[in-house]
Amino acid sequence: MSSKTADVIAAALCERIENGEFVTRRLPAERALSEQYSTTRITLREALGLLEAQGVIYRELRRGWFIAPPRLIYNPAHHSHFHAMALQQGRIASTEVMEAREVPAQLAIARHLQLLEGDQVYRIRRLRRIDGRAVLYVEHYLNPAFFPDLLREDLTRSLTDLYDQRYGIHYGGARFTIVPGPLPARAAPALNVASGTPGLLITRINRDQHKRVIDCDCEYWRYDALCVDVEV
Repeated sequence: MSSKTADVIAAALCERIENGEFVTRRLPAERALSEQYSTTRITLREALGLLEAQGVIYRELRRGWFIAPPRLIYNPAHHSHFHAMALQQGRIASTEVMEAREVPAQLAIARHLQLLEGDQVYRIRRLRRIDGRAVLYVEHYLNPAFFPDLLREDLTRSLTDLYDQRYGIHYGGARFTIVPGPLPARAAPALNVASGTPGLLITRINRDQHKRVIDCDCEYWRYDALCVDVEV
């Protein structure tokens, strides 16, 4: 089948989406769509792939295709935490703690935190959702010297607020690295995508008000869930 056929199907399907036809925000099964457009599954998937690349729809493993909500606007220059950022944009955020324990630092993390390889660090793995949709898998690495007994706290809440209210520590600066690439095997299943699916890795090394490196965040985002917007 020609790519033009896929283009025509994608345009027609996009028009139906814009007209609000799919009130549940879930598309019919691929077989049903193939029949509606009298085309093969191969051509249909090409059309769906076009809409996915445009951020119109997204796919979840074993669940099907869904209409994509607006992307979350993310400004690395702001220290607003995840829940506050979502609230400011009229979205509902939630956080699930997948793991929280003390581990020996691997070399890359040790360098980020200005520690030695093998030094103990806190590792907190969390899954974060916007409007019920998993969009971010994040690994936080903290220097325990600054946060004694932190692992006993409620880690579903904002770490930014916890740092301030429990330890009198607040962010004074950060370094960001943003790299597109495949989602690793430990992140992809939590985000309901196949391992190797394109994603966005944001590494953030944070300093406190005294310019001490206190933690490092490794954020794995669904690429279709985020818009990085910075004014300089």
